[in-house]
Amino acid sequence: MPDEALWATFFDAEAALAKLWPGPHGDAVELGSGFGTFTLAAARHTAGIITALDIDPAMIANVRTKAKALGLSNIHLQEHDFVAGNLGVPPGSQAHVMVYNLLHMEDPVPLLRKAHHALASEGSISIMHWRCDISTPRGPSMAIRPTPDDCAAWLAEAGFELIKHVDLSDCCPFHYGLTAQY
Repeated sequence: MPDEALWATFFDAEAALAKLWPGPHGDAVELGSGFGTFTLAAARHTAGIITALDIDPAMIANVRTKAKALGLSNIHLQEHDFVAGNLGVPPGSQAHVMVYNLLHMEDPVPLLRKAHHALASEGSISIMHWRCDISTPRGPSMAIRPTPDDCAAWLAEAGFELIKHVDLSDCCPFHYGLTAQY
């Protein structure tokens, strides 16, 4: 991860969530909380519980400190390897799953199937990733960045429907987004 102050300049998390999860309700799980950029915004966005997963204990501690300072009590943080294991939430329990900057992995479909399994009926997923059509100040190698169409195909393979591309250019200019339904 880059310096946190630099990282924060890449996103308007509140505006992105308004586009990626426009009707917030219920609980949500975020895969890879990192600095908490979207965790904190999501906790302000809904009264539901935001379960934020990250494999790095330092990131979890950092987000915990920020949530406490902001008085956000609806965040549940877990140090958890969701790629190797499950998502750490009961099946069918989530209204929304957030998968941001992760799908450059070798085989993303199993992770998306886990997300699908975690969702309640009529739940939704949002995907955000580094653009692959322009140079960006951070992000994985261009050679491994998925296209929006790749992500849409993976979502369909994992069982999602109503897949939509979301324009994030005004709030996250180095990223693209997609949403889909259970």
